[in-house]
Amino acid sequence: MAGAGRMGRNHLRAIAGSAVVKVTAIAEPVASTRSLLQGADSALYGSLDDMLDTAPIDAVLVCVPSDLHLTTIKRLVDAHMPTLCEKPVGVAGSEAREAAALIDAAGLPFQVGFWRRFVPSLMRLRERIARGELGDIYAVANFQWDGAPPGANFRAHSGGIFVDMGVHEFDQTRWLVQQEFGAITSVASGIAGERWPGDPESAHAIAELSGGTTAIVSLGRRFPLGDVCKVEVFGTKDAEECKFLWPPGADDTFFGALRQQAESFARHVRGEPLQGADAHDAAAALGAAERAAAQMAGS
Repeated sequence: MAGAGRMGRNHLRAIAGSAVVKVTAIAEPVASTRSLLQGADSALYGSLDDMLDTAPIDAVLVCVPSDLHLTTIKRLVDAHMPTLCEKPVGVAGSEAREAAALIDAAGLPFQVGFWRRFVPSLMRLRERIARGELGDIYAVANFQWDGAPPGANFRAHSGGIFVDMGVHEFDQTRWLVQQEFGAITSVASGIAGERWPGDPESAHAIAELSGGTTAIVSLGRRFPLGDVCKVEVFGTKDAEECKFLWPPGADDTFFGALRQQAESFARHVRGEPLQGADAHDAAAALGAAERAAAQMAGS
């Protein structure tokens, strides 16, 4: 694993319950973060190069800050290393597209950490849509609200609320209804418990999709119930509200999906078809997030 910050430690917790995947080595350059891992059953390295040069590993899970994704992917491609990369694969659409081109040229197994594709309730909803049980889809409304804003260091490297948070909603929408994003209108809320320059505490977007469906994305960094996510789908025959990350079972859903995602990637490395998102999915989602952020900044 490359990077052992907050998300990296989430992956460690999830994978600890797996009989298929094991984290045997961790590269983390920050000494204070490495000190949090002293009890981990993994070899610790101060740099990615040291880990790649000496650790007997089959693949790498990338959990470095988002603005280091592309640099890290380039190093792993050079090392011919299969990679499971946390979203969003950079902080700009151009970075994700460059990563996709490198991976295509190398022919390496690569998966993006859009873990919602492994949430059972969302998988069932997608199947219902594909079978036509909801009819033609009028609208998909996505909501992601976090319990509290992230720390200053994370926020400085995350790319902002649409790139950091909203990229999940853009991928989720594409995956659920199999349509691409067209024109996007977005707005930042004028309300904030604690203002942060250039990154609103809440932001919202509405978009046209290629099949005529409307997509809504609602994001917030402060919510009294803690971290929550839900999606509502409205069709000509039926509708469904799916509170797939909601108390009291939110942690079980989240860590279970992370574990299933890692195990799916391991099977892909062994030659099975990719079940999760690829680099082109990341480029499409990040491109939509980038356009939403730019439209909000210009409004």
